[in-house]
Amino acid sequence: MAELDRNEMPFLDHLEELRWRIIWSLAALVVAVAVAFLLLMKMDVIGLLERPIEPFLNGRKLVYTHPGDPFSIVLNASVILGIVIALPVILYQLWAFVSPALYRNEKKVVIPLFFFATVLFLSGVSLAYFVVLPLAVQWLLSFQTQALEPMITANDYFSFATSMALAFGLCFELPIVILALAALGLVTPQLLNKYRRHAIVVCVIIGAFLTPGDLVWTTIAMSVPLYLLYELSVGLTYLVARRRARRAARRAAESAPPGDGREVTA
Repeated sequence: MAELDRNEMPFLDHLEELRWRIIWSLAALVVAVAVAFLLLMKMDVIGLLERPIEPFLNGRKLVYTHPGDPFSIVLNASVILGIVIALPVILYQLWAFVSPALYRNEKKVVIPLFFFATVLFLSGVSLAYFVVLPLAVQWLLSFQTQALEPMITANDYFSFATSMALAFGLCFELPIVILALAALGLVTPQLLNKYRRHAIVVCVIIGAFLTPGDLVWTTIAMSVPLYLLYELSVGLTYLVARRRARRAARRAAESAPPGDGREVTA
């Protein structure tokens, strides 16, 4: 009986390998969260996260209404930082599982794609933390009246800040999503060009929903980068379409039947 190729594993063996990949990823995540918690216990993480709202507190501090709030804030920050720390291990486990099924040219694309996705995510988080969040907080606190006294809790503020940062980070993955759809043949450059005006409207709507700011500056801060990422996606899909066309032409040439050898005489 001929031996099975290592890349042609039985289905149950694939499930077993996937199970161990998931176990190693979860173990790395648990260790990373524990390390992140120890690091954050030695750092003033609350003071760091408080910086966007600190200029608008007028010398006051964030308050908390439950004894466990400071611990839960540090724990939530540890989970987020732990995911970032464990991400290389998780990506490696994912790569080790899917790489045997990829062609050589596809393997050359995946690693830069992972790096590009990480850069985009961090760019979105940075934009939210350094630009959009201060603008949103300034606008929201401008609704103070003589009859109201703001008492902002730390738990509510950090939940608001982390939700906005994660939303920006995920939205900045737009080029990766469109590039994946183009690689699967589900979208084309012509389709993206056709709906460019619709994309502008969608970007503005997403910016207005994800940025509870003044509906002008914060919306612009979100929608403009998002639309620029859309245009970048259009350019990337042109590259994907050209590669697919060259690959199809090469396969057609290789599969074409040879000539019958007859010569044409005048």
